[in-house]
Amino acid sequence: MIRVKVRFFAMLQEVTGVEAIELELPEGATGAVFWKQIIARYPALEAYRHQSRLAVNQEYVPAEVSLKDGDEVSIIPPVSGG
Repeated sequence: MIRVKVRFFAMLQEVTGVEAIELELPEGATGAVFWKQIIARYPALEAYRHQSRLAVNQEYVPAEVSLKDGDEVSIIPPVSGG
């Protein structure tokens, strides 16, 4: 198992009620596995999955990214201009 720190931004903090959590994932977990686990914990995030981006250690990554123990995973929601 690996542990990652998950950070939520903007509206996603309101959806989850938290700014950050620690999440355990299986060894070799990808971004897709991450999404499955985080939605299991916070089902309301399903509505934001396809509009949000993942960043690992402050860099945007594709869904195929392999996560490592100690990574910081941020979920960046869509941003609207005005």
